[in-house]
Amino acid sequence: MTGTPQRSWLFAPGDSERKLAKVMSCGADVVILDLEDAVAPANKARARAIAAEWLPENPGAWVRINPLDGPLWLDDLTTVLPAAPAGIMLPKAAGPQDVAHLATAIGERAGDAAGPLILPLVSETAAAALTIANYATNPPPRLAGLTWGAEDLSAVLGATRKRDGRGQWTDTFRMIRAQVLLAAHAAGVAPIDTLHADFRDSAGLGRIAAESSADGFTGMLAIHPDQVPVINDAFSPGAEQIAEAEAIVAAFAASPDAGAVQLDGRMLDQPHLALAKRVLMRAKHG
Repeated sequence: MTGTPQRSWLFAPGDSERKLAKVMSCGADVVILDLEDAVAPANKARARAIAAEWLPENPGAWVRINPLDGPLWLDDLTTVLPAAPAGIMLPKAAGPQDVAHLATAIGERAGDAAGPLILPLVSETAAAALTIANYATNPPPRLAGLTWGAEDLSAVLGATRKRDGRGQWTDTFRMIRAQVLLAAHAAGVAPIDTLHADFRDSAGLGRIAAESSADGFTGMLAIHPDQVPVINDAFSPGAEQIAEAEAIVAAFAASPDAGAVQLDGRMLDQPHLALAKRVLMRAKHG
């Protein structure tokens, strides 16, 4: 991943020229032109053609292609690669082997040293969810991060709820979310949290996004432009957090040979310093 912020990942339907004309001005760090769920089967070819024209005029955008278990993904890839998307989102990834297969297909068309990165959705079937840890032990080529979704999996499981009465993820979805976070960090790639489906619920999104950032995710999916500023704010360190991080770094700098230092009555060691540096890096790029 690059040093530029990638907090908000906003989907835009690939067959809507009206929405695509406005989406790059919404403030999202990453825009994902969607050829999958947002496009009806009858409009797939038209969406590809729009993508091929739109991408060169909007550098940095990503594309969500159709899943590898169907017949559409290769046409998607062949059409959009010449337009140089920054990345490809892979839906319904069955495991690291799907990402490796897509990486090979990209390399054959774009060259091994060129072409887009890949962000897989890793939880959309029960079998896929059981492979999440494998991304940590054997990261496939071009892997930019890991993200997850709850809607497809809930349909597969026949689950009639995803959150409990307190608004927290139920055990299955909480387990998947934790695995995505751990596997992404272990693989050295970005952990991107799933979307908040109610785009009118800004207060709920703000709480969820703040918790996501505090848990260690680096960004979050969005389905509506109104969600973008809320997500960006939640994943950007506040003034108080920045001031504390600066104080921690300064304390260690004043005692360069110390493994631990005292600050405001607290004993701080190297993990505190590493976290403070990460906060300042996020503030710099945010």
